[in-house]
Amino acid sequence: MCSVASPWTGLKTVIVHDWLTGTRGGEKVLDAISRLVPDAPVLTLVSRPEALTGALAGRRIRRSFVQYLPFAKTRYREYLPLFPAAIEQFDLDDVELVISTSHCAAKAVVPTGRAKHFCYCHSPMRYAWDQFPAYFGPERVGSLASAALRPVLGWLARWDAATAPRVTRFAANSRYVAGRIARYYNREAAVLHPPVDTDFFTPGPPIHSRGVQPANGGIALVVSALVPYKRLDVAIGAAAKAGWPLTIVGTGPDEARLRGLAGPTVTFAGNVSPEALRDLYRSAAALVLPGEEDFGIAPVEALACGCPVVALARGGATETVDHGVTGILVRELSAGAFASALADVAALPSTTAERRARAERFAAARFDEGFTTLMTEMLQPC
Repeated sequence: MCSVASPWTGLKTVIVHDWLTGTRGGEKVLDAISRLVPDAPVLTLVSRPEALTGALAGRRIRRSFVQYLPFAKTRYREYLPLFPAAIEQFDLDDVELVISTSHCAAKAVVPTGRAKHFCYCHSPMRYAWDQFPAYFGPERVGSLASAALRPVLGWLARWDAATAPRVTRFAANSRYVAGRIARYYNREAAVLHPPVDTDFFTPGPPIHSRGVQPANGGIALVVSALVPYKRLDVAIGAAAKAGWPLTIVGTGPDEARLRGLAGPTVTFAGNVSPEALRDLYRSAAALVLPGEEDFGIAPVEALACGCPVVALARGGATETVDHGVTGILVRELSAGAFASALADVAALPSTTAERRARAERFAAARFDEGFTTLMTEMLQPC
């Protein structure tokens, strides 16, 4: 009978992560894996000191040459064409086990010898595959730049697919992403949903943060990286149509454009502490999620606090939100459709306890168990 306890014990192990520049969903997964594999150094393209928290505090970090390029800590995305060379330059000669958490280049690290490589894939490289228009379409970067970038991203897509055989076993963060892995990499992936700290994110008395009081039903909340594919322009338009104040938590390269779209009832809160985020979930009448998410940890955190979710009826949200019960899945990606859904939130039949019960299906303990099981199957096959 195979043991399921720490099958990686005694193996020289490294963890590879795309970049460590903030604390978003991918970094929460990295933190969970780092707690399970406490002695492994982390290899990354670029990092910032403020991102090295939790299980990463005091961890050995090895960075690529991108770290030392001009303005790389804040404008690392502009070095995207260099990422293949940067990730492949890591020396893994004596490494026996590679664990990567990847949505860009991390899964393309080059193991040697008989090393096993377990990849927790958040998504195949979005901008190189089906989401090029959302990142680099003419309306985003201009017609000339878009035309110039298309062959570059086409080359990256071919490289992304060609490096998939470097992975021994894939795990996907959702059924949706498992389908993308099959489509673009021609590989099967086990589904292991990300961990959510349901012990921390709990219901509690609402606190109207920053003095904002509900209007026409409540306060809408967005918790997201401010990047084009999240479609936060739709959230801004929906809140305006519904007459709801909107608080946006997060930062990113799309912030200036979004500020230009926002009216006086939109608050850009930036990055907030976990305690402040929990208060916002408890206070909000709905979390708004207009982007097509790979999984989406924020909606599960919101449900754990008793907050209903209004999300696009595509991607990972279809695996976490029960339509018409714990939230509303919107089929049309438009401000009007999301505004109508906000108006219907108050009529949802679920209680705070029922929303929390839905969230507890994604508790951290389930991730730990699933990760250990998948690693055991790879390292100690029966």
